[in-house]
Amino acid sequence: MSKINNPSQTTNKNGFSSYIWNVDVKGIALPIYIGIILILICIMAIGKLPHTIVGAISVLVILGNFLHYLGNKIPIIRSYLGGGSVFCIFVSAFLATFGVLPSSVVSTTKDFVNNMGFLDFYIAALITGSILGMNRSLLIKASIRFIPVALLSMLCCFLMVGTIGALIGNGFGNSILYIAFPSMAGGIGAGVVPLSSIYAHSMGASSGGIISQLIPASAMSNVLAIIGAALLVKLGENLPKSNGHGKCTNDEKVKKDSPNFNITQIGVGLLISFSFFMVGIIGNYFVPKVHAYAFMIIFVVIAKVTKMLPKYYEESAIMFNQVVVKNLTPAVLAGIGIALLNLNVLSHAFTWQFVTLCITSVITISIAAGIFGKLFGLYPVESVVTAGMCNNSMGGTGNVAVLSSAKRMELIAFAQMGNRLGGAIILIISGFLAQMFS
Repeated sequence: MSKINNPSQTTNKNGFSSYIWNVDVKGIALPIYIGIILILICIMAIGKLPHTIVGAISVLVILGNFLHYLGNKIPIIRSYLGGGSVFCIFVSAFLATFGVLPSSVVSTTKDFVNNMGFLDFYIAALITGSILGMNRSLLIKASIRFIPVALLSMLCCFLMVGTIGALIGNGFGNSILYIAFPSMAGGIGAGVVPLSSIYAHSMGASSGGIISQLIPASAMSNVLAIIGAALLVKLGENLPKSNGHGKCTNDEKVKKDSPNFNITQIGVGLLISFSFFMVGIIGNYFVPKVHAYAFMIIFVVIAKVTKMLPKYYEESAIMFNQVVVKNLTPAVLAGIGIALLNLNVLSHAFTWQFVTLCITSVITISIAAGIFGKLFGLYPVESVVTAGMCNNSMGGTGNVAVLSSAKRMELIAFAQMGNRLGGAIILIISGFLAQMFS
């Protein structure tokens, strides 16, 4: 009979409505974001997603942001399994592998990631801004210490995987050629593909048959490194003396540049970053065995060390880096899951020997990197992530995934340095060892 509403019900209803509107996904209120997702679902359902940059970015940004948000909210995943970064990669891979996403959408996304240079765009901004934003003195000191740590850690991994492989019946040479080398070669395009050609030439076999044996190890080690990096950082919270919180050394306090954002300078930063990337491609043209990313790192480091660029241009590159990393990291992670991680390939390779050796690879290189990093004056946590786990990742994309999981994206220059240098050494010695062990 009463005409008065229940106050508690009114409060709960208004409270829930207020809560929903205050939840935001990358700055967009949840109800509006759900509306955007429904629009994406509708255009995919009628098969009209454009096979263009607009269609691909729409899928990756909308899906990536939402999955990244969910992964950072689910308790166990958030605390122990890498949070949004890992969740975004694996759920995206699941959606693509098992046909939840239409094949045309997967095709558009793969074409954008693999053939249109989306990852090059992201990594160019990441490398240039990260290096130019570092303290010059620290960059020099950390690089001199980091490179020996990365190479010694890879040597330990090489020997341990071969030894364990011999003990469990997989063979010393076979374990090195098909587990250790593809895990440390620097990814698919820069590592596994040329590695398969080298093996084929040395063994007189088909590179197509060989590459199918190499990809699972590269992918599995990358998966373990992503999860391991998240767990390590969680553990590192209780080890303050071993944790640099994104710094490789404690030689000096790093003051990160925080320039005031300027629209024009962001555009300038884009051109600076892309120019360094093109210089890297030119270097690769003359020395094809050295990856363009490696040349890019070298030239950006030279520019930083010699103070070649005025501060205005350094700040511009830093601004562009911050815009790209802040807005496109979840999209890149979703792209890695959809375009580069096939869960069926991983599942078909699963034997207990294979899994044991992949785990051995990641654990060995990580422990070695921590020990050598400590000896060379690096923070062990940062050393393990960059010189260890990133050297068991799938190149540039793998580095992004591992560093995102570890919340240390500012270390991309060191990760790429070890990855590319180590991968080049693997390719150089692989032909000799392939002949020896075949």
